Amino acid sequence: SFRVQGRFSDSHELSELVYSASNLLVLLNDGILRKELRKKLPVSLSQQKLLTWLSVLECVEVFMEMGAAKVWGEVGRWLVIALIQLAKAVLRMLLLIWFKAGIQTSPPIVPLDRETQAQPLDGDHNPGSQEPSYVGKRSHRVGRTLQNSPSLHSRYWGAPQQREIRQKQQQEELSTPPTPLGLQETIAESLYIARPLLHLLSLGLWGQRSWTPWLLSGVVDMTSLSLLSDRKNLTRRERLELRRRTILLLYYLLRSPFYDRFSEAKILFLLQLLTDHIPGVGLVARPLMDYLPSWQKIYFYSWG
Repeated sequence: SFRVQGRFSDSHELSELVYSASNLLVLLNDGILRKELRKKLPVSLSQQKLLTWLSVLECVEVFMEMGAAKVWGEVGRWLVIALIQLAKAVLRMLLLIWFKAGIQTSPPIVPLDRETQAQPLDGDHNPGSQEPSYVGKRSHRVGRTLQNSPSLHSRYWGAPQQREIRQKQQQEELSTPPTPLGLQETIAESLYIARPLLHLLSLGLWGQRSWTPWLLSGVVDMTSLSLLSDRKNLTRRERLELRRRTILLLYYLLRSPFYDRFSEAKILFLLQLLTDHIPGVGLVARPLMDYLPSWQKIYFYSWG
């Protein structure tokens, strides 16, 4: 045990362990709360298990990569990366082809909004009843009456209408089925799922310093997005997912070899310039300058 503890004495590994463990606890706690609130995911039990395993992999992938590099070196690190990406691709393809899950979002399971979902627990309010409220004569603000107020630990401090809107939005988001995908959209989503495996395969064939893996991955990502861009009537969560994928294209500026040859010097110069000329920016910029090289070397940070 002391040997293992010594291997993970570095602060980066410890901080990632804490972060991964906290994410797993949130995932477990959400599952327990859903059972207590009787708010099951609107999917079958088999699909829920696949989504849970996919969420677990996303929670621990960075720590597993860093731990494998410490224990088994670079060969073990790339083996763990390949196994995790293969497992994620298999799970996502099963969700896409077998369960017709549509455009898959990140995170796979919608986190619970504890502030609104905990409201019915005290039993003071009937979900179908209108909460008593009043409107100020001068301010015209809507307020809650003291009569029949919920207990202090579960009280919602916003206007009653705001709580109802948030509860309605989350309920619709959870209950809305995924948008059915046609052949073109299924191919686009399949490309998005297969892109990590294609990138790893090209890295093995041409090496980490070659431009081929970077270009191939970028072409696959842009092709997938272009094939999905014409899709109409997507759900709110699906639209947010496509927007997230579009923004993540900026990560290609931080991915090797583009980062090594072009971005690194310019980004560090810009951060140093801001630190020297704008008071207070150094509190954020200096740690970022120190951490950026380490962040860029972690595969699941930049390519995951």
